[in-house]
Formats: sequence, C-alpha cells, structure tokens
Amino acid sequence: MKPLELTETNFAETVKSSPMLLVDFWAAWCGPCRNFAPVFDTAAGLHEDVTFGKVNTETQQNLAAAAQITSIPTLMAFKDGVLVYSQPGALDSRGLEELITSLKNLDMEAVHAEMADAQKSQS
Repeated sequence: MKPLELTETNFAETVKSSPMLLVDFWAAWCGPCRNFAPVFDTAAGLHEDVTFGKVNTETQQNLAAAAQITSIPTLMAFKDGVLVYSQPGALDSRGLEELITSLKNLDMEAVHAEMADAQKSQS
C-alpha cells in the first residue's frame, strides 16, 4: 500500500485510528530524504498491517514545527496512538525492517504502565 500524505487536517485522526503508524518527515530538496523514500515505500508495500504516512515539511511547516522536527528525514512511530519512536536520519531497508519488527513486538501494556508511573512521579 502506498504511504498516505499526512497534513495538519488528517494527522491527529490518522495517529488515533492507526494501530501502528510510521511517519516519514521529508522535503523534496533533501538528498537523504530522496534516498530513504524508496526504502520507506517498499516497506509500506510489504507491511499491510502497518499504516505508513509522509509529511512534506515544506508544505506542512506548522505540523513539522508541532512535531518538533529539526532535522530531516525524521522517522516517527506511533503504536495505539502513543509516540514510541522518533529519530532523525535515514535507515537502510534492514534497519527499517528491524524497527518495524521491534514495534510489532512492543508490549504496549508495559509502555502504558511506564507512562502511568512517570505521571505519578511528576505529581
């Protein structure tokens, strides 16, 4: 499946409605972004159980700013609506496959428990 074009209009709803979402923040002028695009697109075709989305940081500057994007490409992953990964830099196909596998195996009950513990300690 082809990655979705994510914008300010559909980003929050896509995060909320996707059990697992990988987001590529990119720009047309960015060489590493252009090199990563076919890797990302290929993975999107291989993993139909994962939603893939792309944010053009040139046309979606407010969204990129809200996501605190300071370097591109940046890859973000959301699972069950929770941001569980955010890292600048392009991955090769093997690195992206390893990331997808680790995200699929991520224990969200443990993540939610950690978040609850962190919230309690801030109170």
